[in-house]
Amino acid sequence: MRFGRLLVGAFLALTLLAGSVRAADTYTVDPVHSSLLFRVKHLDCGYIYGRFNQYSGSFAFDDKNPSECKLEMEVKIDSLDTANADRDKHVKGPDFFNAKEFTTMTFKATSMKAQDEKNYEVTGDLTIHGVTKQVTVKLERLGTAKAMGKTRSGWETTFSINRSDFGMKFGIPAISDEIRIIVAMEGIR
Repeated sequence: MRFGRLLVGAFLALTLLAGSVRAADTYTVDPVHSSLLFRVKHLDCGYIYGRFNQYSGSFAFDDKNPSECKLEMEVKIDSLDTANADRDKHVKGPDFFNAKEFTTMTFKATSMKAQDEKNYEVTGDLTIHGVTKQVTVKLERLGTAKAMGKTRSGWETTFSINRSDFGMKFGIPAISDEIRIIVAMEGIR
């Protein structure tokens, strides 16, 4: 009988504990309402902008425990678009991305810290051109809304990397080493 009471007590404790733990809200990145852009300086006199048209990802977010948040993105290199077919072919080729060998670039967060209720510092592994580097970015929470029966959450970050850190050294300095990346993502829970 004592074992039965112990078992019931343990079950009740686990039930109460499970009820008090709030799982992070998980969102799937909506590519229709998201953008992945980049900017590179050309001949030290102007900027060329481009975007990636195919990507996927997810993030899990818990207001009360940002350290438990997750963020993962995968980008198809062949979806690069600078509005010029010849330039796109060159940038996808072996001088830059080498899209035939390195078909994707990825980001996987390893930590997230709240700076305030809207701004977060996210550190993670960025893999481009087969090279993985740790990067830290500032991520801004834009808002959350319900539409058509679904909850959406929007986020944005702007940060810079040096492409030479990922083995893409062609044309430096005529084509800048520094690349600015802008990610605006909206996720659906």
